[in-house]
Amino acid sequence: MSVKEIAKNDFTRFVGTLIRTEKVFGVQAKGDRFDFAPLESAQDLRLDYDVTLQPPKKYFLPPAEVLLTYQVGGPYQSQLDGQEFILLGVHPYDMVAINQMDELFQQDNYDTHYMTRRHNATIIACDVAKPSDHVFASSMGTAVVKKGYDILLTDIGDSFVAEAATPKGEQLLAKAKGAAADAQALKKREDIWARNKKSLNKHELKCDPAYLPKVLAKAYKHPVWEEKAKTCFSCGSCNQVCPTCYCFNVQDDVNWDLKTGQRLREWDGCLLDGFTKVAPAHEFRKARADRFRHRLYRKATYVPQKLGGQIACVGCGRCVGACLPDIANPVNIYNRLIDDLGIG
Repeated sequence: MSVKEIAKNDFTRFVGTLIRTEKVFGVQAKGDRFDFAPLESAQDLRLDYDVTLQPPKKYFLPPAEVLLTYQVGGPYQSQLDGQEFILLGVHPYDMVAINQMDELFQQDNYDTHYMTRRHNATIIACDVAKPSDHVFASSMGTAVVKKGYDILLTDIGDSFVAEAATPKGEQLLAKAKGAAADAQALKKREDIWARNKKSLNKHELKCDPAYLPKVLAKAYKHPVWEEKAKTCFSCGSCNQVCPTCYCFNVQDDVNWDLKTGQRLREWDGCLLDGFTKVAPAHEFRKARADRFRHRLYRKATYVPQKLGGQIACVGCGRCVGACLPDIANPVNIYNRLIDDLGIG
C-alpha cells in the first residue's frame, strides 16, 4: 500500500473533493469543544482537536435506530442502513475501540445492522496532535494504532503523511495530490509515534493494563465501590461517552392503528437504575455500588474474557470530563486497588 506526503493546501483540496463526491463525517469545532458531524466544507475540518464530545461509535451503533418494521400477526421487514460514508479524523484510541466493537458484534449472533454500517464505512484515522486534559491512552497502549483504518494521517508540520492500509484507502488516496513519502517524512512520523506513546498520559496507570484482571480478581469486596457510589448520580454519562460501551435496550413499539409497529434499539448503560431489571420486577444490581463496580469489572475482566485479554478502556478520558462528582476515572480506582491490595 502507498504512503504519500501531502502538502496542507493539497490536503484541503483533497478533502473538498471527497465532500463533493462522498458522504463525509468529520471533526469540527462546537464552541471550544469538538465533535463528529456532517462535513460541508474542508475549512471546517479540525484535525488538531484534542478529543470529541462523542466517540465515533455512533456511526456504527446509533443512539437510537429502527431494527425492523412489522405488521401484527403478519410479516416483518429488516431496516438496514446501506449508505456508504467516510469517517474523517478518528484518533488511534477510538480506532482501537472500533476494532473491539467489530470483534464483539461478530461474535455469537452476528449483528447485521452494526456490521452493515461498518462495511459501508471508510475510516480515515489521524494521529493525535493535541493531547486532551484527561487522556491516558499511553497507559492503555492505544496512543498509536496499526490496524482497522483505511487511511492513517500524521501531521508532520507543513504536510501530512498519509498511509493507505486497504484497497478502499488506496483508491481514495489516489485522488490526493502528493509524492511518495521520503525517509525524512517517515522519520518525522516515527518521532510523533514515539512521543505519543509516552506523552498522552494525563493519568498514569501503575501497572500494565494486561495485569488489571488479576487486580480485580482480589478486589470484589474492596470498600472503594461503596465509597465512590455514595456520590454517584447514576446518570450514565460515563457509559454514554465511552467508545467501548455497547449495551442497548430493544423494545417493540406498536402504532396507533394496532396493526403495524417497529422494533427499536437504543443505547443503555450499566450505571442506570433499572438496567438489570427483569421479570418479575427483580433487579439483580439494584445497589449503586454494585452498578459502579460492574462498570470497572466490565472494562478489565468481563470484556477481556471475550476478546482474548483486550481491556475495554482505551484511555480517551471522556468519562473523566463527563462525570460531575469526579468519580469515573478508571485509572484512579485501579491505582487505588493496586496500592491498597499491594499487588502492583
